[in-house]
Amino acid sequence: MDGEREGGVREQSSGRRGVKKIGGNERGRVTGRIQPAPRCRAMTQPRACQEQEDGLHEVTLSTQRLRVLPLAVLSNPGLESLDLDRNKLRSITGISKLFNLKRLILSKNEIVDFPTEIQSLVCLEKLELNQNQIRVIPEGVFSHLPRLKHLRLNNNRLSALPRDLTACQGSLQYLNISNNLFRTFPQPVLQLAHLQELYVQNNALRQLPRELFQGQSLRMFKANGNPLREPPSEVCAGGIQQIRNYFNQLQHSSGQEDKRVKTMFLGASLAGKSTICKSLKQGQTKLVPKEDRTVGIEISEFRIEDFTFLFWDFAGQLEYYMTHHVFITPQALVILVINLHMYQTNDKTFKELVSFWINNLSMRVPNSVVLPVGTHVDCCREEEVEEKRRDIMAKIAAMLMERKSNLAHFINNLEDSEEPEFYVDQWERLKEMESCTLTILNLIAVNCTDHRDIKKLEATILEHVKNEELFPEVVRVLPPIYRQVEAAIVDIAQGEEMADHGMMDLQYLLSKLSQCEHLANLGRELLQDILRYLHRVGLVVWYEEIKHLESTVFLQPTFLITMFKLLVRYRLVQQLESISVDTLIGEHATIRDRSNWVWTFKSKAMLCHRAVRALVKHQLCSEGMRDVFEEIMGHRPPSRRGKLFSLLEHFELCLEVRHTEALNPQASEFVPGKPWETTRGQGESWYLFPTYLNQTEEVSEVWGGDHPEDLHIRAYFSPEIPEGFFQRFLVKACSFYSTHWVAKATCLLICNGKPLLIKENNQRAYSYLELRCRKPAGRTGFQFAWDFLMAVVFIIQKLAEEWPGLHVCMKTPCRTAGCPAELIWPDMDGTNTMMKEDVKTCGTCGHRFGTELFLPKVPRQLEEPPAQPSAHYYVTSYGTTTFGPSSIHINRQNISSE
Repeated sequence: MDGEREGGVREQSSGRRGVKKIGGNERGRVTGRIQPAPRCRAMTQPRACQEQEDGLHEVTLSTQRLRVLPLAVLSNPGLESLDLDRNKLRSITGISKLFNLKRLILSKNEIVDFPTEIQSLVCLEKLELNQNQIRVIPEGVFSHLPRLKHLRLNNNRLSALPRDLTACQGSLQYLNISNNLFRTFPQPVLQLAHLQELYVQNNALRQLPRELFQGQSLRMFKANGNPLREPPSEVCAGGIQQIRNYFNQLQHSSGQEDKRVKTMFLGASLAGKSTICKSLKQGQTKLVPKEDRTVGIEISEFRIEDFTFLFWDFAGQLEYYMTHHVFITPQALVILVINLHMYQTNDKTFKELVSFWINNLSMRVPNSVVLPVGTHVDCCREEEVEEKRRDIMAKIAAMLMERKSNLAHFINNLEDSEEPEFYVDQWERLKEMESCTLTILNLIAVNCTDHRDIKKLEATILEHVKNEELFPEVVRVLPPIYRQVEAAIVDIAQGEEMADHGMMDLQYLLSKLSQCEHLANLGRELLQDILRYLHRVGLVVWYEEIKHLESTVFLQPTFLITMFKLLVRYRLVQQLESISVDTLIGEHATIRDRSNWVWTFKSKAMLCHRAVRALVKHQLCSEGMRDVFEEIMGHRPPSRRGKLFSLLEHFELCLEVRHTEALNPQASEFVPGKPWETTRGQGESWYLFPTYLNQTEEVSEVWGGDHPEDLHIRAYFSPEIPEGFFQRFLVKACSFYSTHWVAKATCLLICNGKPLLIKENNQRAYSYLELRCRKPAGRTGFQFAWDFLMAVVFIIQKLAEEWPGLHVCMKTPCRTAGCPAELIWPDMDGTNTMMKEDVKTCGTCGHRFGTELFLPKVPRQLEEPPAQPSAHYYVTSYGTTTFGPSSIHINRQNISSE
């Protein structure tokens, strides 16, 4: 029957966009809005016809499980806007009757065949068909849509666009065809002269046409996730102007192929990473003594045939892993080095030597190619080597299968939920993760003392990087000027005049390069383009986004690592204790001060500014780099920040903490709506390094223990909370909330005198961050409490985006003691979420609770009569609920809600 949905449902209010749902025996669930009047409530078909006489122009039927269009909608030819988002439509028969439509939303349905009736909608300006299953768009549709300005076709199965899309060349301004199957760039797009925004991410494009960037209308372009050769993805990441500059350079000379592979050596301490790295580079066995093992990260470059390999040798100690996220990048070959002599066929050593690294790679760079290399085979029997090889590969396969099974379980739970349309964004995220899996190559066992084994490993690496299916982006086409500037920078970096630290001012570098005859006309903009490219491939480091470092280029990336390992390193306490007396005197400190520094660092993971200066000076002197101390640390008194703290704070490795004992009369006046900067007090700065925190009782004492009445939510992580995640979260959260207490796995934030506790629980198959605050009283209290909680939730979600293979799911446990039920949160659109329902009923224990105790909501005033009967929802592991509009804004200095 037209307009009818399969099966009946309880009477309920969805709370989404003013849509009211009615039982299954009703027909034509329509939500109308007469402009400029407010939206109308849902209505039956006869009421829709009655509304039509009043001039209904906008109808919203989102999340109604519709399989056909309601007659009440089709009988209103004056309709201008129709939203059918998140339904079960496979066709839209009858849509041609709505010939005045200007806006049609058909996203997140089940459409396979492109609806050709759309060609009758000659007034159409906005069309969204994203997140369906469309494979082909027939000719003859877009030629009838001369007014179309906005077209979304992303997340389908398209491999081509119809030629008649050019009929929209005078009107189309926005086009999204990302997440499809395009292997070549669709030519009709080149005729869209007024196109301002174009999105082509996550297809299979190898080349972009230069004609696309010749006009000046295009303002936004994204192409990440494509195996691009021309221009390379590193160039595209620089934006439209850098792409234009790239093609302008190619007009003057033909492009050159650059075959470059970033190769990352990972593995536990003393696995043999440095030995393999140096042996491959020198072409012969090169044993590295234990005392010369990698501290931080070491970088080297060498060639095999016509391929250039950039080796990044990562230290294996856990302390150094905190810096790995800065340098571990996609599109690289990962060589996972495993000490087969230390490896035992049990879960403990597998976790330490293998699964820790596989897990973190699958979360951080889920599309990576990993080559496991077994070392120290000369210390094992031949049959022992084969047994351990089989055990490692079998356990890795089981890990990947478990991950795939878990993702399928999450997906099925969302699909089987009572109202899956409320979880479409989470479902799509999970499906995307399901398609991104690590490629694990067969383990190769080598004897690092045998030259033949090193050659065998070299041949294996070369064979894999030549495989275009594994490494589609290994070949890049570059203008000759890119290679010329790179060669000149290498010459400068290796020249006798260059200091060991390799730091150079950007303008001075430009002047040095301009002295080369073939680079005399090199401009600053082109140099910046080339530096961005070289930074992304790992040859130089230039952090233009860091204010204090935007004019500094690190021609030797290894020195940047040296800066990191000054304070993020193995056995830092011993380094503190070994600061010489001369260094202490130079920093106006005493031996007793040094003892206090050690005690404070051990107990609170904090160092004062003098301690940091003394420690850095001590280490730089030991490495013969005393001359760069002031530039790294800044001058004393600290009127100007040094480069070290700019780096550490930018990458969230430390947090400046200030003790204020009185009001600061020098502070600037706070004016609402205007930027406000803190004034540095007279007290000495302290720096917190969360990675060194120990478990303390201080947070628990201040918090005062959990109460049964607390508001209580959890952020679940799958497969686990990444190493270093909670420490970086502490830095982010504590930078927002200046009053805080921190420990190894807990954090207490204070806002307007109200506490919020965050606890980390990172067990296998049970990893979550728990957020608790005291149960508030009244509407204002609940508004503030949920705004506080949601601000922290957004910090967690924003940080989690840096791990593309990480799944985060928000849940609220049932408040009945002993009840295991949890309510999964629906999709959130990046804003605070407010609920409409007043009561939730747990399907496990049967108890009823106010919704404001489970989800973001301000309780209704007692004197306000309910607009309609409360809907009964079940709180289960994958329960149902909806979110409405929201309004929270997070700034560095304050958190405010509208």
